[in-house]
Amino acid sequence: MATPMTAGADGDNTSDEMQRLLQGMREALTDTMVERLATTAGSALEVVDRLNEEDTRAAVHDVIDKLGELHRAGAIDTLFQTVLLIHAMRSAVTDSIVDRLFAFVEHAANTLGSDEMTAVVENVLESLNSAAEETAANPANGGMLSTLSMLSKPESQQSLQFLLSFAGSLRRAQQGDDNH
Repeated sequence: MATPMTAGADGDNTSDEMQRLLQGMREALTDTMVERLATTAGSALEVVDRLNEEDTRAAVHDVIDKLGELHRAGAIDTLFQTVLLIHAMRSAVTDSIVDRLFAFVEHAANTLGSDEMTAVVENVLESLNSAAEETAANPANGGMLSTLSMLSKPESQQSLQFLLSFAGSLRRAQQGDDNH
């Protein structure tokens, strides 16, 4: 099918039109545009040259393989969401937040590293081990009468009273925090 570019009586119209097109392109290009094209071409050739290095080529192939694995696993969206989250956190962090975070970490380390806290943790661990050993040595008989018998012992009543007092104190402390 004949097009305006290929139509012509003597076949010379095509070459004339191509020459005019090239001439128009030459006239339209400014020195700045030519300079930018040359710089871009040079950079592109530099990248192609780097891709010919064995280590670079192997690294690019490895990245492409890993990208395919991420895509098949559906992890690309998760990866980009994580990157966006980290960027948002980084953008939101101020010097004040960093100062308060380090003060909190320092306070927590001092509190957890104190002799009093160490003693509390040791007491809790010893109590848990002792309770586990006692429970293992005295298997539960089961039934309502055995529960009533256990509740009639003063140490059971005292333990329940302690737990109830602790729970009430904790609840009051939480309500006090909620009111402030």
